[in-house]
Amino acid sequence: MKIKTFKVEQWMNDYENDAIYNLGETCIDSLTIGELIELSGHDVDNYLIDLKNLRMTYGHIHGSERLLSGIASLYKDITPRQVIPTHGAIGANHQVIASLIEKEDNMVCVLPTYQQHYSIPESIGTEVRILQLKPENGFLPDIEELKNLVDENTKMITINNPNNPTGSFMPEEVLMKIVQVAKTVDAFILSDEVYRGISEDGSYMVSIADIYDKGISVGSMSKIFSLAGLRMGWIASKSEDVIRECLIRRDYDTISCGALDDLFASLALENKEKIFKRNSEILFKNREILHQWVNETEGISYLKPVAGTTALLYYDRDIPSYELCIGLMKEKGVLFTPGSAFEMEGCVRIGYAFDSKTLRTGLDKFAEYLSEKF
Repeated sequence: MKIKTFKVEQWMNDYENDAIYNLGETCIDSLTIGELIELSGHDVDNYLIDLKNLRMTYGHIHGSERLLSGIASLYKDITPRQVIPTHGAIGANHQVIASLIEKEDNMVCVLPTYQQHYSIPESIGTEVRILQLKPENGFLPDIEELKNLVDENTKMITINNPNNPTGSFMPEEVLMKIVQVAKTVDAFILSDEVYRGISEDGSYMVSIADIYDKGISVGSMSKIFSLAGLRMGWIASKSEDVIRECLIRRDYDTISCGALDDLFASLALENKEKIFKRNSEILFKNREILHQWVNETEGISYLKPVAGTTALLYYDRDIPSYELCIGLMKEKGVLFTPGSAFEMEGCVRIGYAFDSKTLRTGLDKFAEYLSEKF
């Protein structure tokens, strides 16, 4: 099976470690293990001493009851039996697509999105039909266009909500319209929801698994939980077919997740409100820093993100995004992700949810570079 190079991941592999100002990071400022334990109300030293007795077996093959209950608590009425732990959201997306999609099917995929959603089915030989998200529509899907893209062979519609890289969010009324289209052709809806959980007004962010029986939610501990090092993700769905088919494949590509991943993810999920409080303060502060900088900086525009940790910054210089990002890294040590990694040009993706000083300094270095070079 041949598959295209994963542009975003290859870019990060090549350049992230050399960045002085990493504005490509998409996780909210990462927690240390000590911070997680302390935030959870435990004495750090005693907790770590007790941890030495944890036997490193395969552990709970399908995830501990503690973990499954914690993940289920992120949804309205998902049960622990409707959750499958995976190796990150990247493992969840791959498992869903590889388990459910056949060569003779077609899929509808929003763009821009995480490349897994269109390159994996393309590698299977599946026809992928692109639903382009446009800034003039707030990077929300055109429902009439979606209706024209589906037919009796459409097996799945895949969305990314909140969206990476644009920072847009499909509210429940938009999701319901997508559900109505999916029902006309009995299609699954796969929703990559790794940035779901922290809303601007503190309200509950509806999941596709809440509102559609053939909805499939993918989540992880990486982004809004600040625990990417755990490599813990999941699939959640009310569909018995989805759970059965994914569990069959899971025996081949996962077996089980790590015992330590399970333990610390469970601890974080039990204390999710404390983590969300910490992370919302970082997120909203930095979103305003970014907004102020865009307003101050000539030649830069964007659609202000309303969710997630990323945004697209459009620039008015006549240079390909990859070339711009290479020059910026070499001369200023600032890392963005080129828009070309998302099949777009004239823009770069920024992640803005790490420490505020690095964000502001990196943005100012970017402004310097634009004024000096163009």
